[in-house]
Amino acid sequence: MTEEKKVVIDDVEYKESELSDESKVCINHISSLDQKIASAQFNLAQLQVGREGFMKMLADSLEKKEEIVEAE
Repeated sequence: MTEEKKVVIDDVEYKESELSDESKVCINHISSLDQKIASAQFNLAQLQVGREGFMKMLADSLEKKEEIVEAE
């Protein structure tokens, strides 16, 4: 026997069969948006780490240039 899907909204549990079509559409949109937000947060973390890496490369490059100037 398959148990009916349930969803919890504002601490209230609803059976899928109790939801209107509009409510089901909203739930699907919310789920999709949650996935997109998680993906965007993941991408932002990658971008921030990449930026930090390039900032370090720039600082190292400038430091090497200063060492060369001081040696002359």
